[in-house]
Order: sequence, then structure tokens, then C-alpha cells
Amino acid sequence: MNILALDTAMPVLSIALSEGEHAWYFEADAGNRHSEIIMDAVDMLLSTAGIQSKDLDVVACMKGPGSFTGLRIGYSIAKGLCLPFGIAMAAVGTLDCMAYSRGDWDGYVAPAIDAKKRAYFTAFFEKGVRLSEDMDAGVERIAECIAEATSRASLESPVLLTGVDAAALYEELARYLPEEKVRLDGCCLRNYRHGYAKALLALAPRHIEKNPLSAPEYVRKSDAEIEAGKQAQLAAI
Repeated sequence: MNILALDTAMPVLSIALSEGEHAWYFEADAGNRHSEIIMDAVDMLLSTAGIQSKDLDVVACMKGPGSFTGLRIGYSIAKGLCLPFGIAMAAVGTLDCMAYSRGDWDGYVAPAIDAKKRAYFTAFFEKGVRLSEDMDAGVERIAECIAEATSRASLESPVLLTGVDAAALYEELARYLPEEKVRLDGCCLRNYRHGYAKALLALAPRHIEKNPLSAPEYVRKSDAEIEAGKQAQLAAI
């Protein structure tokens, strides 16, 4: 199966392409330049694999949470490739991709994305199975959830924090939880940044979209939407 996976949710632009048993990868710590380089990177991978965009079976992107602009870029490129050729589209949760490679952890896994305003996007997984919905929660609330989860579980392992902002959350949780409750994924140190297109590539076949006009799922409204809501409330007074 030929699958193109586009991870545009975070500052590291990550792209993966599978063609039969072969796979190619591209990553760039691109900041806010995803839209400038993504198509050149896609074209490079397709050329390297010796196929064209019409030969793809699936194009996958991140469903969210993540950067508002980044998620929209991923969806736009995926739809632009899929719709003209009738290619299937897959949208996978960003936190699912972050937890994917830690499915062998003997305990709970909690990916973390900095949601700003002293909050994080997170969810709980066990052996690759999602246990909770995506949360937009403050550090204290996350600490409470971890304490509750570990007190109920018969597992002896601590909760493993993974994902792009696991290190920052780990440091903040130290004020609320004993050290034995939480472990930091060694691949998530502050000076090591990477994307999750490889996980997206693996998960894509399980998340084929039935609605080709679907849109990113935002856990939190954008600042513009929040401000517009405040202005609407004031106007109604």
C-alpha cells in the first residue's frame, strides 16, 4: 500500500512515504515555514520512491490537537492530493501518534503538548489503547488524574510522559507528585525534537476518513474565536 503521512501539527515538519515494503522519511525543524517547504518535500519523496501522487492509496494527516495553522496546512495538502484522484484520506489524533511507539510500556502512557496558558493537551493510553478523551488541563488537574489512575491500577509502573512537551510537563508535575508516580520518556528530552510521521504512517490504515470534507478537531477554540465570543456577549448586553 502506498501511503503518504504528513505531520504538520508541531514545529518539526515530518513526512513519511511507504511504497510496498519500502519507506522514506523527511524531517525539518521548520517553525512556521511548513507551507513553504512541504510540497517540495513531498515531491522529493515521491520522486525517490518512483511514484506519482495519483499512485497513492492513502494520504494521512494529524487530526489534532496541535498548531491551528499547522493542522489546517496538513488537511489542505491531504485533501488537495486526495480529491482529484479519489485517494483515501486518513486523519489520526496527534496524541495517538505520540503514544504509538510506547505501546510496550507496562503502565499508562500520557503524551503531552504545551497548550499555553499553563495548560497541556494530554490523554491516557495503555498498551496502545486510548483510555480517555483529549484533555486541555492545567498541571494540577493532570497531577490529580495521574494520582487517581495510578491508585486504581494494579500496575506497578509509573505513568510514562512522552510527546513534544513531556519534559516541560514532567518538571512541573514534580511539585505535585512523588517521583515514583511519573517517568519521562528518554526520547523526549528538551534538546531532542522530532516529528511523528512514522507513527502516522503506521496508524493511517486504521483511520480512513468516511467524510472527505472533514476538518481538524480542535480541543480548544482559537484566541480569535474566544475574543469573538466575548465581543458577541458584550454586544448582547
